[in-house]
Amino acid sequence: MILKLLKRAYPGANCALSHKNPLQLMVSTILSAQCTDKRVNMVTPALFARYKTARDFARAKPPELEKLVRSTGFFRQKARWIKAAGAKLEQDFGGQVPRTMEALLTLPGVARKTANVVLGTAFGMAEGIVVDTHVKRIAKKLGLTRQTDPVKVEQDLVKVVPRKDWIWFSHALITHGRQVCKAGRPLCPKCPLISVCPSREV
Repeated sequence: MILKLLKRAYPGANCALSHKNPLQLMVSTILSAQCTDKRVNMVTPALFARYKTARDFARAKPPELEKLVRSTGFFRQKARWIKAAGAKLEQDFGGQVPRTMEALLTLPGVARKTANVVLGTAFGMAEGIVVDTHVKRIAKKLGLTRQTDPVKVEQDLVKVVPRKDWIWFSHALITHGRQVCKAGRPLCPKCPLISVCPSREV
């Protein structure tokens, strides 16, 4: 019933990060940690105009890269990850973003969340469910998991969500979290899931 209501409310939910290729999506997702997609999308046009390939990122001068991503927060660490990931792509993958979970997880700054975003959105491969702060919070509210660790939340979700819906499902929950089930002030009376939510506040 949860899936049916979500599909009715967010049938076309998709990734909110602006990108033109898998490399841009990977970099944008790294930048999105502890930052809003809206802010990332404000930063990336200038970033991607300056750095177009994995080699470009690998050869980036840290101060210049840091300056471009500063407003996303934790900018020094993110710049280090992006530069190192570019070098790893250039060295081990011919400058191309790999299409397997195992290979993606060898890249600096790439954990399961980023890997799932890239595989699902860039390549259309449902290898898992993206678990960000919205997905984790709402899945718990809906009684789909009791876990707090993202990997364990994902393990619970893939058991109850059909694989064909994995890519869409995370985007739908993220959209729902931004528009309706907001952290700290959920708009329960307007919620399309109110009839099935055990955490509703009405």
